[in-house]
Amino acid sequence: MNTTKIGWIGLGNMGIPMATQLIEAGYEVTAYNRSKAKEGTLKEIGALLAETPKNLLVQTDVVFVMVSDDAAIEAIFNGTNGILSAMVSGKTIINMSTVSPSISRQMAAACTAKGHHYLDAPVSGSVKQAETGQLVIMVGGDELAFNKVKPILEKLGKLAMRVGDTGAGNNAKLAINSLLALYAQGLAETVVFANAQGIKTEDLLSLINNAAIGNIFTKIKGDAIIADQYQAAFALKHIVKDLNLAKAEGISSPLAKTALQTFESASVRYGEEDIIAVIKEVKVD
Repeated sequence: MNTTKIGWIGLGNMGIPMATQLIEAGYEVTAYNRSKAKEGTLKEIGALLAETPKNLLVQTDVVFVMVSDDAAIEAIFNGTNGILSAMVSGKTIINMSTVSPSISRQMAAACTAKGHHYLDAPVSGSVKQAETGQLVIMVGGDELAFNKVKPILEKLGKLAMRVGDTGAGNNAKLAINSLLALYAQGLAETVVFANAQGIKTEDLLSLINNAAIGNIFTKIKGDAIIADQYQAAFALKHIVKDLNLAKAEGISSPLAKTALQTFESASVRYGEEDIIAVIKEVKVD
């Protein structure tokens, strides 16, 4: 059993398998989730439960936060019985959510004032990579704090890299997710065009995945297109949030603008489906 006590806040599609990785690595994990129904999954495999984020921080040494957006972060940190209401110091709080660099800078300053360390550490990868500990983790924040928790991060991902000071991890994630949007729309448009020329989707994807342009994304999402199955591993509505965050940070390229327009339109009907459901929007157009 590892002696560092872990807290985990946020048990969505990614949070549950990531917290599970830490339990299986021998860490004592205490979990909190706003929706209590999701806590049972971790409790069954040995997790402890906390009634509030405040209580969780008191009981643990390193706290991971994996929630959906800036508003959720604000509630977790500053809400009633939030993390920052705990009368303790010396904790390390790792925000793995895909949120704005500005909210990270705000929370980092608030954590420092309370005597805590804050790292922004969003991840690249989806549910499958979370389940197998193969995520890529990009970190912003103090180097000493990062080095101290790096062995824990390496239980969650195949690469944990500090890319700069507070907010740098968030900016790296926004850059990567902007590319993700371009990949998804590009793959969708390519399949639609090929189909219009009488080329079967299966044949096209076989060619792509055996060529230099093939990658894990085109394989996984190509399989989803072939099966016509769009259950969300990464919900389309989330890429709209991320593209808008990137826009707020200054991305203004022609491709980024087009992707935002496409995904905002697609989210009206397909927001709860997987990102590659954008192919249905492209077909309509």
